[in-house]
Amino acid sequence: MTAQPAPQRGAPSSIYLAPDGTLARDIAPALLAGAVREGGQLWVDVDATNPAQHALLEKVFHYHHLAIEDTLNPRTRVKLEEYPDHLFLVIRGIAFDGTTPDPYDLETANLYCFLHGNALVTVHGAPSPAVTEMRQRLERSPDLLQRGVEMVLHGLVDHTVDAYLPIVDRVDDLVDELEERIFDKFDDSAIHEIFRVKRLVVQIRRHLGPLREVLNILTNRPQAGIDAASQMYFRDVYDHTIRIVESVESTRDLLTSVLDTYLSQASNRLNKSMKSLSAVATISLPLVVIGGMFGMNFAHIPLSQHPLGFFWAVGMMVLLALVMLWFLRKQGWV
Repeated sequence: MTAQPAPQRGAPSSIYLAPDGTLARDIAPALLAGAVREGGQLWVDVDATNPAQHALLEKVFHYHHLAIEDTLNPRTRVKLEEYPDHLFLVIRGIAFDGTTPDPYDLETANLYCFLHGNALVTVHGAPSPAVTEMRQRLERSPDLLQRGVEMVLHGLVDHTVDAYLPIVDRVDDLVDELEERIFDKFDDSAIHEIFRVKRLVVQIRRHLGPLREVLNILTNRPQAGIDAASQMYFRDVYDHTIRIVESVESTRDLLTSVLDTYLSQASNRLNKSMKSLSAVATISLPLVVIGGMFGMNFAHIPLSQHPLGFFWAVGMMVLLALVMLWFLRKQGWV
């Protein structure tokens, strides 16, 4: 396949497989409506930050204005909506945010998909790894479009779901590291890492939950533009999502156990410290009493006039300290 010139600013990236098998890329906006009417397989990727491209959603494809408004809002929730003549799907990809000093921060990006018969229109403002991967796959094997644009949608959703796997694996590694820091050599600073990882797990669950519900609807209900044969592939992606959710749930339970273990060890260490301090206070108590007695302001104190009185007092203190230490050890308190 020969190289194609980059699309003009008003022309979105597109791949079109005509009914006669002819393949065209980055076709002009004026020809998009005709391509849809011809009945070929058309995938159009719209840059939401480009007003000229974004206007095609209404002027050429005539999608519902509420769905078009959603494509401009990066906070639009993950959802699946059915309109009379098209299907609107919002999926969310996640990745570690490398622009912040916190290694546990996530960055998210929505991908908006319109499925309209033989046409698939994707919209995104930030670069989408799923779109990039799918475009490269079609460039290597253009005949994949013969299976229908719903399979292109499947590839986008599948890549988005698979992107959760390395993040979940990284969370598992973090939990393993925390276990080593707590069990092998107790690390007081691990509590901060535990709560950061817990926050990360909560964020992953918050993004995965709606995606799982959307895929459940997509695979178990008849959908316009997706035949029963294609739904089997979406069901496979749904199964991947279930496994990822179960893995996240297991990691969350394990992380809770790590936190409980940390708190238990911290409590045990505190108890040992308090026991040691109590032993010191118990041993010191009779010494303070003896020192206080010999320091009272009375004229006649035993041994106060004796030449070895000081040494007798120190000896009694040492003897009482040794007796108290022997008693505490016999009771198993020190």
